Amino acid sequence: MKGYIHRYLESAVLRISKTFPVLLLTGPRQVGKTTLLQYLIAQEGKKRGYVSLDDFKTRTLANEDPALFLQQNPSPLLIDEVQYAPKLFTYIKIAVDRDRNNGMYWLTGSQQFHMMKGVSESLAGRVGILSLLGLSQAEIDGMPQKEEPWMPGAAAKAEGTSTTAIFSKIIKGSFPALFQDQAPKLDEYYGAYLRTYVDRDVRDIIKVTSLASFEKFVSVCAARTASLLNYSDLARDADISVPTAKEWMSILEAGHHVFLLRPYYRNLTKRLIKAPKLYFLDTGLAAYLTGWRDPGTALRGAYAGQLFETLIISEIIKSYVHRGKDPRFFSYFRTKEQEEVDFLIDQNGILTPVEVKLGMQVNKADLRGVEALKATKTKVGLGAVIAPVEAPYHLNQDVIVEPPSAIS
Repeated sequence: MKGYIHRYLESAVLRISKTFPVLLLTGPRQVGKTTLLQYLIAQEGKKRGYVSLDDFKTRTLANEDPALFLQQNPSPLLIDEVQYAPKLFTYIKIAVDRDRNNGMYWLTGSQQFHMMKGVSESLAGRVGILSLLGLSQAEIDGMPQKEEPWMPGAAAKAEGTSTTAIFSKIIKGSFPALFQDQAPKLDEYYGAYLRTYVDRDVRDIIKVTSLASFEKFVSVCAARTASLLNYSDLARDADISVPTAKEWMSILEAGHHVFLLRPYYRNLTKRLIKAPKLYFLDTGLAAYLTGWRDPGTALRGAYAGQLFETLIISEIIKSYVHRGKDPRFFSYFRTKEQEEVDFLIDQNGILTPVEVKLGMQVNKADLRGVEALKATKTKVGLGAVIAPVEAPYHLNQDVIVEPPSAIS
């Protein structure tokens, strides 16, 4: 397929398709879900049909007569934008229970808010669910896929790049269309993307009269990427109520546009009630919404640290999600001393601390949060500081400093 960029999720899709009758691939619009699945159809070796519910006539048939729709489009079948015909899920269940073959249906959905309820009610135990986000930097660079997601010290060799080059990546973002020949201009692309998202996905969820307010809300959220989420402040600046801010944040989260990183506490109740940190999952969209267009200006601007942290956290998230892994990520705060670890990976009760620093000079003073974490007698593994350094090196026996390119 001309211009196709290989995705790390490919192997997980084929694995799930061999073990479940239905595969559901979710993710934001325009991250390449359909392109990925159409590429894999050739690899799969089956003659799989394709139908898109973006087409009005096709969508109408799927909603008004789901049984006839599936009769006219037999399995194996790829159904694109399945959220537009929620009645299909019940009839897909009937077909799956009748034939009991794995890989019968591949489904994509770019808006999860109501779709996942239909999936959980109708296809429980029959569907494997994966998520696709924008391109990772490793995918863009064509790096060979490693079996396991990133952990500190996993990259034996990793070359650093200049901060200006890093911010060029931040401004550009991760949507595949921006990496094709004759790619659109960034302003034009992100402006059109935002309008399409609001008009086609959000319009179905909130009142039409609220769409302009929703666009303002998204911009206010972008200005708070890599920051603690305070709904009262957010609602005030977006000129909406706190309940509305919470509802709209759930829409952004369900659509894979933002990620809420909750603090780590041994007490589960505390985890749920303490304020999370907000991260946009595409730095280009966050930069567009906050008005940063030039890498050099963004690097010198007030949001530089937030944008760099957003890039690193989103790359780590992609490293796990694009391997079909369900990660347990947290941020950590000691409320008394205000010591902080930017990011925690929890694997089998062992915490991996990750600090993000926009600066080439890293010293032991940057590890106060890690030391505070160790003082709680929690099991702590090898930690990392991600910074724009030239090559990985150990700051001490417990912490390695790595450049962003180490994440793959």
